[in-house]
Amino acid sequence: MKKLVVLTGAGISAESGLKTFRDSDGLWENHPIEEVATPEAWRKNPKLVQDFYNMRRKDVLHATPNSAHTALAKLEEKFDVTIITQNIDDLHERAGSTNVLHLHGIITRSQSSINPNLTYSINGWELGMDEVCELGSPLRAHVVWFGEAVPMIEKAAAICAEADLFILVGSSLAVYPAAGLVNYVPHHITKYIIDPHIPVVNQRGPVIKIEERASIGVPKLVNELLLSGMV
Repeated sequence: MKKLVVLTGAGISAESGLKTFRDSDGLWENHPIEEVATPEAWRKNPKLVQDFYNMRRKDVLHATPNSAHTALAKLEEKFDVTIITQNIDDLHERAGSTNVLHLHGIITRSQSSINPNLTYSINGWELGMDEVCELGSPLRAHVVWFGEAVPMIEKAAAICAEADLFILVGSSLAVYPAAGLVNYVPHHITKYIIDPHIPVVNQRGPVIKIEERASIGVPKLVNELLLSGMV
């Protein structure tokens, strides 16, 4: 089977009703990013940060996968698919995708405040300030904050380097280091970009641009790929 790598961004989740992390005014759900998504914010006001992510988790659990998520899952019928997502929701998994790498963590799990390798499932949507890890430190959302390392980036780069086909969906390529992953994709392979506003990709080789929302463009492309006999 050909290795098909998909990189997804906020645009695919937005169509399931989940707001992108930063609106045009620079705020995320009326909060400056610095107040809710940095290690400094956690040290300054941990309850605010905890409450913020509790509400984001609640939103995620009430959201449902859209046609783009379900179409990507169908690709596993004929391809060896890896989805690399910048999103912290679990919509890809709920749509049926079995090989998903979360660059920025996943909000449906918690982690130790002092050791990010200690992660735990969350019962429901609310994580209390009194819940602690096995080391005794408070649990926080299992997400990568601004100013923190992206531990899965090297693994993601290696996956991109082995791709036979590459699809970029719903990403403006504005957030690094995730945006740099396209540079690891082999130049000669076909790259598909699906977004209403196609980002600039400095790549040699074939680039096919599909200027559509994810829920429209992804199912179209998936049907073409499944019918192409390209395995």
